[in-house]
Amino acid sequence: MSVRVVVADDQELVRAGFSMILDAQPDIDVVAEAGDGEQAVAAVRAHRPDLLLLDIRMPVMDGIEAARIVCAESGCRVLMLTTFDLDDYIYDALRAGASGFLLKDVRRDDLIHAVRVVAAGESLLAPSVTTKLIAEFTTRTAARPAAPSSERLAALTARERETLRMIARGLSNAEIAQAMVVSEHTVKTHVSNVLTKLGLRDRVQAVIAAYESGLTVPGAGD
Repeated sequence: MSVRVVVADDQELVRAGFSMILDAQPDIDVVAEAGDGEQAVAAVRAHRPDLLLLDIRMPVMDGIEAARIVCAESGCRVLMLTTFDLDDYIYDALRAGASGFLLKDVRRDDLIHAVRVVAAGESLLAPSVTTKLIAEFTTRTAARPAAPSSERLAALTARERETLRMIARGLSNAEIAQAMVVSEHTVKTHVSNVLTKLGLRDRVQAVIAAYESGLTVPGAGD
């Protein structure tokens, strides 16, 4: 079954280029294009795609608000596009429900891979975006005490809490399995339990939950 995609970017050449690359893949079908955030939301409502490739800077309605509406109304996954220097809105976009970020100068193969990964239910962040995300956590949490972790994380077992801590550090399932001396299948079960118990969409939201709950503290090197 093909991955149904809506491509939203206010720059026509960029939008057309991404659409052409994705539509050329046998397992990806670009069902609509949008030139602003409002059109993106309307396109998702009309076509019910699996994934929305969404520019964070959009006229009429910005990408953050469009992502918030799409994620609240549907199961459509949102993959955000940003420029290298645009880091002010990364945190807010992920809080809105975005499952990943790509830089606009992404290579063709990486774009295709990202769409497949996010559409399959995983999360994805470009390395430089991950660095900026952690920096944003550091800035925000330094200004206020960490929220108590006991209430939000009470439903997790000790192993699940440790799994969440390692997810927040950016470890893959294989790396978590090695650190915990268990199988990858066991780790996948722990990850699934964490997401289910905390009501999270994916690993990106798990990272946010770990920091906001106080389980992981920026700069602590845990």
